[in-house]
Amino acid sequence: MEKSPDAFRTISEVADDLDLPQHVLRFWETRFPQIKPLKRGGGRRYYRPDDVELLKGIRHLLYDHGYTIKGVQKLLKNNGNKFVAAAASGDLATMEALAAQSEEEEEAPVPKMIIPEDDQIVGRPKAPSSRRFFGLIGNGEDGHELGAGGQQIGKEDRALLQEALFDLLECKRLLDQVR
Repeated sequence: MEKSPDAFRTISEVADDLDLPQHVLRFWETRFPQIKPLKRGGGRRYYRPDDVELLKGIRHLLYDHGYTIKGVQKLLKNNGNKFVAAAASGDLATMEALAAQSEEEEEAPVPKMIIPEDDQIVGRPKAPSSRRFFGLIGNGEDGHELGAGGQQIGKEDRALLQEALFDLLECKRLLDQVR
């Protein structure tokens, strides 16, 4: 019997869902104050759906994108929980909207996505050259988006630019490791 999407999850259910050991989730609670599971008698943890989404985002950034804990902490501090949760699903539009919202709330502008500094990217895998970033290609739509200077940017061009950005970040990571 499946639980409803709104149901609280135990630590074992979340660990199985994220393919992580339970002790990693307990450790992350010490490093990310945003993770606050409900604790019942005997210390049993129950994770809310928002907690699970945040954990998915943290896992995605740490394991799939090679961020360090310090780098994810910085993203959470500057952009909030929803931004990191959106990173797990690859929801670029939500991430950009949340980053823009955090810019409006603070006087000093915050970059849309913080590019990790120095040692904050470690062991990032090389992206396959599938030209599919955040679901922009492959859905059969040839929609255009308005770019800088009022020019139209096609989805394929945007995907190619994102792939080039990823390759540049990979080069930077490799150069930083050599230093």
